[in-house]
Amino acid sequence: MPTKIYKRGRYYYVYGTIEYNGRPISRKYRDSTGSTTEAGARDWLAHETEYQIRQYLLGDEPSKTFSDAIMLYNASPKAAKQLIEIVQEIGDTPLRAISGALLKGLGPKLKPKASTDTWWREIVTPASAVINNAHELEGTPLIRVKPYDKFERIAQDRRRGKISRVERTPADKDWIEAFCGAADPYNAALVRFMFETAARIDQAVSLEPDDLRPAENKVRVKAQKGHAESWITVSPQMMDELLALPPKRPKNRKTGKFMKPRVFGYGSSTGYNTRWKTICKRAGIQYLSAHPAGQHGFFTELVVRQGVDPVTAAKAGRWSDPNLPMRIYAHAETDEADVRARFRTNHVQEDPVQTPKQRKSKKE
Repeated sequence: MPTKIYKRGRYYYVYGTIEYNGRPISRKYRDSTGSTTEAGARDWLAHETEYQIRQYLLGDEPSKTFSDAIMLYNASPKAAKQLIEIVQEIGDTPLRAISGALLKGLGPKLKPKASTDTWWREIVTPASAVINNAHELEGTPLIRVKPYDKFERIAQDRRRGKISRVERTPADKDWIEAFCGAADPYNAALVRFMFETAARIDQAVSLEPDDLRPAENKVRVKAQKGHAESWITVSPQMMDELLALPPKRPKNRKTGKFMKPRVFGYGSSTGYNTRWKTICKRAGIQYLSAHPAGQHGFFTELVVRQGVDPVTAAKAGRWSDPNLPMRIYAHAETDEADVRARFRTNHVQEDPVQTPKQRKSKKE
Protein backbone atom coordinates (compact mmCIF):
# COMPACT_ATOMS: atom_id res chain seq x y z
CA MET A 1 0.00 0.00 0.00
CA PRO A 2 1.20 3.59 -0.63
CA THR A 3 2.94 5.35 2.22
CA LYS A 4 0.92 7.24 4.78
CA ILE A 5 1.99 9.58 7.57
CA TYR A 6 0.48 9.31 11.02
CA LYS A 7 1.22 10.66 14.49
CA ARG A 8 2.05 8.45 17.47
CA GLY A 9 2.84 10.25 20.68
CA ARG A 10 5.04 13.26 19.95
CA TYR A 11 6.47 11.97 16.66
CA TYR A 12 5.20 11.36 13.16
CA TYR A 13 5.65 7.91 11.59
CA VAL A 14 5.46 6.60 8.02
CA TYR A 15 3.67 3.38 7.05
CA GLY A 16 3.52 1.56 3.72
CA THR A 17 5.75 1.19 0.66
CA ILE A 18 7.12 3.69 -1.84
CA GLU A 19 5.71 3.21 -5.33
CA TYR A 20 6.84 4.19 -8.82
CA ASN A 21 4.28 4.10 -11.65
CA GLY A 22 1.97 2.14 -9.38
CA ARG A 23 4.59 -0.50 -8.57
CA PRO A 24 6.11 -0.89 -5.07
CA ILE A 25 9.88 -0.38 -5.20
CA SER A 26 10.86 -0.33 -1.53
CA ARG A 27 10.53 -2.33 1.65
CA LYS A 28 7.49 -1.82 3.83
CA TYR A 29 8.03 1.12 6.17
CA ARG A 30 6.92 1.31 9.76
CA ASP A 31 9.45 3.92 10.73
CA SER A 32 9.61 7.04 12.82
CA THR A 33 10.54 10.13 10.82
CA GLY A 34 12.09 11.66 13.93
CA SER A 35 9.95 14.77 13.40
CA THR A 36 7.43 16.29 15.79
CA THR A 37 5.75 18.23 12.96
CA GLU A 38 3.84 17.00 9.92
CA ALA A 39 5.88 19.27 7.65
CA GLY A 40 9.12 17.70 8.88
CA ALA A 41 7.67 14.21 8.34
CA ARG A 42 6.64 15.05 4.80
CA ASP A 43 10.13 16.38 4.13
CA TRP A 44 11.60 13.10 5.38
CA LEU A 45 9.24 11.07 3.19
CA ALA A 46 9.91 13.23 0.11
CA HIS A 47 13.64 12.73 0.46
CA GLU A 48 13.29 8.98 1.04
CA THR A 49 10.98 8.69 -1.99
CA GLU A 50 13.46 10.57 -4.17
CA TYR A 51 16.29 8.32 -3.01
CA GLN A 52 14.36 5.08 -3.59
CA ILE A 53 13.28 6.12 -7.10
CA ARG A 54 16.86 7.07 -7.97
CA GLN A 55 18.06 3.70 -6.67
CA TYR A 56 15.35 1.90 -8.66
CA LEU A 57 16.20 3.66 -11.93
CA LEU A 58 19.97 4.03 -11.70
CA GLY A 59 21.04 1.29 -9.34
CA ASP A 60 23.38 1.65 -6.39
CA GLU A 61 25.41 4.82 -6.25
CA PRO A 62 28.73 5.18 -4.44
CA SER A 63 27.84 6.04 -0.85
CA LYS A 64 29.19 9.29 0.46
CA THR A 65 30.99 9.00 3.76
CA PHE A 66 31.24 11.38 6.67
CA SER A 67 34.72 12.37 5.43
CA ASP A 68 33.18 13.29 2.05
CA ALA A 69 30.60 15.42 3.85
CA ILE A 70 33.36 17.17 5.81
CA MET A 71 34.87 18.38 2.53
CA LEU A 72 31.57 20.07 1.66
CA TYR A 73 31.23 21.83 5.01
CA ASN A 74 32.54 25.33 5.67
CA ALA A 75 33.39 24.93 9.35
CA SER A 76 34.33 27.72 11.72
CA PRO A 77 37.67 27.31 13.53
CA LYS A 78 35.83 26.20 16.67
CA ALA A 79 33.68 23.64 14.79
CA ALA A 80 36.70 22.37 12.85
CA LYS A 81 38.50 21.62 16.10
CA GLN A 82 35.46 19.73 17.42
CA LEU A 83 35.16 17.72 14.20
CA ILE A 84 38.73 16.35 14.24
CA GLU A 85 38.00 13.57 16.77
CA ILE A 86 34.64 12.82 15.17
CA VAL A 87 36.02 12.31 11.66
CA GLN A 88 38.78 10.11 13.07
CA GLU A 89 36.09 7.90 14.62
CA ILE A 90 33.43 7.74 11.87
CA GLY A 91 35.12 9.29 8.82
CA ASP A 92 34.77 6.15 6.67
CA THR A 93 31.15 5.50 7.70
CA PRO A 94 28.57 5.99 4.89
CA LEU A 95 26.14 8.79 5.66
CA ARG A 96 23.18 6.42 5.27
CA ALA A 97 24.60 4.28 8.07
CA ILE A 98 24.89 7.15 10.54
CA SER A 99 21.95 7.29 12.91
CA GLY A 100 21.10 9.50 15.83
CA ALA A 101 21.96 6.67 18.20
CA LEU A 102 25.39 6.34 16.60
CA LEU A 103 26.15 10.05 17.07
CA LYS A 104 24.92 10.03 20.67
CA GLY A 105 27.05 6.95 21.33
CA LEU A 106 30.20 8.86 20.39
CA GLY A 107 30.00 10.85 23.62
CA PRO A 108 31.08 8.07 25.98
CA LYS A 109 33.87 7.07 23.59
CA LEU A 110 35.35 10.50 22.86
CA LYS A 111 34.59 12.39 26.09
CA PRO A 112 33.84 9.84 28.86
CA LYS A 113 34.17 12.42 31.66
CA ALA A 114 31.99 15.08 30.03
CA SER A 115 28.29 15.78 30.63
CA THR A 116 25.53 14.97 28.16
CA ASP A 117 25.18 18.70 27.50
CA THR A 118 28.83 18.77 26.39
CA TRP A 119 28.29 15.68 24.22
CA TRP A 120 25.36 17.37 22.54
CA ARG A 121 27.15 20.69 22.03
CA GLU A 122 30.57 19.40 20.95
CA ILE A 123 29.75 16.11 19.19
CA VAL A 124 26.13 15.69 18.11
CA THR A 125 25.56 19.28 16.99
CA PRO A 126 28.65 19.73 14.77
CA ALA A 127 28.32 16.21 13.31
CA SER A 128 24.64 16.75 12.51
CA ALA A 129 25.49 20.09 10.87
CA VAL A 130 27.98 18.35 8.57
CA ILE A 131 25.49 15.64 7.59
CA ASN A 132 22.59 18.01 6.99
CA ASN A 133 24.80 20.37 4.99
CA ALA A 134 25.59 17.44 2.67
CA HIS A 135 21.85 16.77 2.46
CA GLU A 136 21.23 20.34 1.28
CA LEU A 137 24.02 20.22 -1.32
CA GLU A 138 24.06 16.61 -2.50
CA GLY A 139 20.72 15.12 -1.52
CA THR A 140 22.26 12.67 0.96
CA PRO A 141 20.11 11.51 3.92
CA LEU A 142 18.92 14.09 6.42
CA ILE A 143 19.44 13.35 10.10
CA ARG A 144 17.44 14.37 13.15
CA VAL A 145 18.72 13.38 16.57
CA LYS A 146 16.59 13.05 19.68
CA PRO A 147 18.22 15.00 22.57
CA TYR A 148 19.59 13.19 25.60
CA ASP A 149 16.82 12.84 28.16
CA LYS A 150 17.05 13.58 31.88
CA PHE A 151 17.65 9.91 32.73
CA GLU A 152 20.66 9.75 30.42
CA ARG A 153 21.95 13.01 31.92
CA ILE A 154 21.55 11.78 35.51
CA ALA A 155 23.19 8.42 34.72
CA GLN A 156 26.20 10.14 33.16
CA ASP A 157 26.47 12.56 36.09
CA ARG A 158 26.63 9.56 38.44
CA ARG A 159 29.30 7.87 36.35
CA ARG A 160 31.52 10.93 36.32
CA GLY A 161 30.73 11.92 39.91
CA LYS A 162 29.75 15.46 39.04
CA ILE A 163 26.40 17.19 38.66
CA SER A 164 25.71 19.07 35.42
CA ARG A 165 23.34 22.02 35.05
CA VAL A 166 24.30 23.49 38.42
CA GLU A 167 21.96 26.26 39.50
CA ARG A 168 23.58 29.61 38.78
CA THR A 169 23.53 32.47 41.25
CA PRO A 170 22.33 35.66 39.53
CA ALA A 171 23.89 38.99 40.39
CA ASP A 172 21.86 41.52 42.36
CA LYS A 173 22.33 45.21 43.06
CA ASP A 174 24.23 44.59 46.30
CA TRP A 175 26.68 42.27 44.52
CA ILE A 176 27.13 44.76 41.69
CA GLU A 177 27.85 47.62 44.10
CA ALA A 178 30.32 45.55 46.12
CA PHE A 179 32.07 44.45 42.94
CA CYS A 180 32.29 47.97 41.57
CA GLY A 181 33.60 49.26 44.89
CA ALA A 182 36.64 46.99 44.56
CA ALA A 183 37.05 47.20 40.78
CA ASP A 184 38.91 49.52 38.42
CA PRO A 185 36.75 51.83 36.23
CA TYR A 186 36.88 49.50 33.19
CA ASN A 187 35.64 46.38 34.97
CA ALA A 188 33.10 48.36 37.01
CA ALA A 189 31.65 49.78 33.79
CA LEU A 190 31.74 46.35 32.14
CA VAL A 191 29.71 44.61 34.85
CA ARG A 192 27.22 47.48 35.06
CA PHE A 193 26.79 47.46 31.28
CA MET A 194 25.98 43.73 31.16
CA PHE A 195 23.68 43.93 34.20
CA GLU A 196 21.76 46.83 32.63
CA THR A 197 21.52 45.51 29.07
CA ALA A 198 21.73 41.68 29.28
CA ALA A 199 24.59 41.84 26.77
CA ARG A 200 26.75 38.73 26.47
CA ILE A 201 30.39 39.03 27.44
CA ASP A 202 31.59 38.73 23.83
CA GLN A 203 29.19 41.47 22.75
CA ALA A 204 30.40 43.70 25.59
CA VAL A 205 34.16 43.27 25.15
CA SER A 206 33.81 43.74 21.36
CA LEU A 207 32.52 47.31 21.76
CA GLU A 208 34.58 49.92 19.93
CA PRO A 209 34.34 53.72 20.27
CA ASP A 210 32.36 53.93 17.00
CA ASP A 211 29.69 51.71 18.57
CA LEU A 212 28.61 54.55 20.88
CA ARG A 213 26.05 57.24 20.01
CA PRO A 214 26.23 59.60 23.00
CA ALA A 215 23.55 62.02 21.74
CA GLU A 216 20.98 59.20 21.62
CA ASN A 217 22.32 57.12 24.53
CA LYS A 218 22.59 54.16 22.16
CA VAL A 219 25.16 51.38 21.91
CA ARG A 220 25.60 48.98 19.01
CA VAL A 221 25.98 45.33 20.02
CA LYS A 222 27.04 42.74 17.47
CA ALA A 223 24.97 39.75 16.42
CA GLN A 224 25.37 36.62 18.52
CA LYS A 225 23.48 33.35 19.12
CA GLY A 226 20.36 34.18 17.17
CA HIS A 227 20.40 37.85 18.17
CA ALA A 228 20.77 40.23 15.25
CA GLU A 229 23.09 43.22 15.46
CA SER A 230 21.17 46.07 17.06
CA TRP A 231 21.39 49.50 18.65
CA ILE A 232 20.24 49.37 22.27
CA THR A 233 19.39 52.25 24.56
CA VAL A 234 21.30 52.67 27.81
CA SER A 235 20.78 55.02 30.72
CA PRO A 236 22.46 58.46 30.54
CA GLN A 237 24.57 57.46 33.55
CA MET A 238 25.78 54.34 31.73
CA MET A 239 26.68 56.35 28.64
CA ASP A 240 28.64 58.84 30.77
CA GLU A 241 30.52 55.95 32.36
CA LEU A 242 31.40 54.48 28.94
CA LEU A 243 32.56 57.82 27.55
CA ALA A 244 34.82 58.34 30.57
CA LEU A 245 36.88 55.26 29.66
CA PRO A 246 39.88 56.01 27.41
CA PRO A 247 39.79 53.25 24.73
CA LYS A 248 42.54 50.62 24.94
CA ARG A 249 44.16 48.55 22.20
CA PRO A 250 44.45 44.97 23.51
CA LYS A 251 47.12 42.64 22.15
CA ASN A 252 46.17 39.49 20.30
CA ARG A 253 47.84 36.71 22.29
CA LYS A 254 48.17 34.45 19.26
CA THR A 255 49.64 36.93 16.77
CA GLY A 256 51.20 39.43 19.17
CA LYS A 257 49.65 42.29 17.17
CA PHE A 258 47.61 45.10 18.67
CA MET A 259 43.91 45.07 17.92
CA LYS A 260 41.55 47.98 17.25
CA PRO A 261 40.69 50.16 20.26
CA ARG A 262 38.11 48.60 22.57
CA VAL A 263 35.84 50.38 25.04
CA PHE A 264 36.57 47.98 27.92
CA GLY A 265 40.11 47.11 26.87
CA TYR A 266 39.69 43.32 26.57
CA GLY A 267 40.59 41.44 23.41
CA SER A 268 38.66 38.21 24.06
CA SER A 269 35.60 36.95 25.91
CA THR A 270 37.74 35.08 28.46
CA GLY A 271 40.30 37.76 29.28
CA TYR A 272 38.26 39.15 32.17
CA ASN A 273 38.14 35.96 34.27
CA THR A 274 41.35 36.23 36.28
CA ARG A 275 40.81 39.91 36.98
CA TRP A 276 37.23 39.35 38.13
CA LYS A 277 38.30 36.62 40.55
CA THR A 278 40.78 39.03 42.12
CA ILE A 279 38.13 41.75 42.38
CA CYS A 280 35.60 39.40 44.00
CA LYS A 281 38.18 38.19 46.51
CA ARG A 282 39.11 41.78 47.38
CA ALA A 283 35.42 42.70 47.77
CA GLY A 284 34.69 39.63 49.91
CA ILE A 285 31.90 38.43 47.61
CA GLN A 286 31.14 35.22 45.74
CA TYR A 287 32.82 35.00 42.34
CA LEU A 288 30.31 35.22 39.51
CA SER A 289 31.28 34.93 35.87
CA ALA A 290 29.91 37.26 33.22
CA HIS A 291 26.90 35.08 32.39
CA PRO A 292 25.17 35.12 35.81
CA ALA A 293 26.31 38.70 36.34
CA GLY A 294 24.76 39.76 33.04
CA GLN A 295 21.86 37.81 31.54
CA HIS A 296 20.84 35.91 34.69
CA GLY A 297 21.13 39.03 36.83
CA PHE A 298 19.27 41.20 34.29
CA PHE A 299 16.22 38.95 33.93
CA THR A 300 15.96 37.97 37.61
CA GLU A 301 16.24 41.62 38.66
CA LEU A 302 13.42 42.74 36.37
CA VAL A 303 10.99 39.83 36.61
CA VAL A 304 11.52 38.36 40.09
CA ARG A 305 12.63 41.36 42.13
CA GLN A 306 10.88 44.25 40.39
CA GLY A 307 7.82 42.44 39.03
CA VAL A 308 8.23 43.49 35.39
CA ASP A 309 6.16 41.26 33.12
CA PRO A 310 8.25 38.61 31.28
CA VAL A 311 7.27 39.82 27.81
CA THR A 312 8.56 43.33 28.48
CA ALA A 313 11.72 42.03 30.16
CA ALA A 314 12.39 39.62 27.29
CA LYS A 315 12.01 42.39 24.72
CA ALA A 316 14.38 44.64 26.69
CA GLY A 317 16.92 41.80 26.78
CA ARG A 318 16.41 41.09 23.04
CA TRP A 319 14.93 37.61 23.47
CA SER A 320 12.28 36.90 20.84
CA ASP A 321 10.55 34.27 22.99
CA PRO A 322 9.89 35.16 26.67
CA ASN A 323 9.65 31.46 27.54
CA LEU A 324 13.40 31.04 26.97
CA PRO A 325 14.63 33.53 29.62
CA MET A 326 11.83 32.44 31.97
CA ARG A 327 13.09 28.87 31.76
CA ILE A 328 16.82 29.63 31.95
CA TYR A 329 17.50 33.07 33.45
CA ALA A 330 14.72 33.67 36.00
CA HIS A 331 15.75 32.44 39.47
CA ALA A 332 13.30 32.09 42.36
CA GLU A 333 14.46 33.89 45.49
CA THR A 334 11.73 33.02 47.99
CA ASP A 335 12.93 30.92 50.91
CA GLU A 336 11.33 27.46 50.90
CA ALA A 337 10.47 27.70 54.60
CA ASP A 338 8.58 30.91 53.90
CA VAL A 339 6.56 29.17 51.19
CA ARG A 340 5.62 26.33 53.55
CA ALA A 341 4.66 28.82 56.25
CA ARG A 342 2.01 30.27 53.95
CA PHE A 343 0.02 27.03 54.35
CA ARG A 344 -0.08 27.23 58.14
CA THR A 345 -3.42 28.13 59.72
CA ASN A 346 -4.23 29.84 63.03
CA HIS A 347 -5.40 27.13 65.41
CA VAL A 348 -6.56 29.55 68.14
CA GLN A 349 -10.28 28.86 68.41
CA GLU A 350 -12.51 31.89 68.66
CA ASP A 351 -15.61 32.03 70.86
CA PRO A 352 -18.64 30.68 69.01
CA VAL A 353 -21.39 33.13 68.17
CA GLN A 354 -24.24 32.82 70.69
CA THR A 355 -27.90 33.45 70.01
CA PRO A 356 -29.92 35.74 72.31
CA LYS A 357 -31.65 32.64 73.72
CA GLN A 358 -28.34 31.04 74.60
CA ARG A 359 -27.11 34.22 76.31
CA LYS A 360 -30.31 34.42 78.34
CA SER A 361 -30.04 30.80 79.46
CA LYS A 362 -26.42 31.38 80.51
CA LYS A 363 -27.41 34.35 82.73
CA GLU A 364 -30.13 32.30 84.44
